[in-house]
Amino acid sequence: MCGRPEIGVVMDRGDGDMEIKSILIKDTTKEEREAIIRESMDCGGGCENCSSCWIGGGLPWDIYQDYIDGKREIKEINMAYMEQYRQDKVIK
Repeated sequence: MCGRPEIGVVMDRGDGDMEIKSILIKDTTKEEREAIIRESMDCGGGCENCSSCWIGGGLPWDIYQDYIDGKREIKEINMAYMEQYRQDKVIK
């Protein structure tokens, strides 16, 4: 793998042990991708009347739908978002 680690998340194997699991489309099912997005975007407060995670490109769920559907990787979506909405602004 060219010395680069897979992008992954720490998952509970169900027996109390944790493991790093790839989040790449080729290594996940649609259900797993839905869970990855849901868990990474969940602040626990619910979404009604909340704007704290509104990031200018629409709802996070909508932004990552292509990942959930297996069309584009998270990295590709993030790069496209940055090109479209950051517009070369320096973010510190």
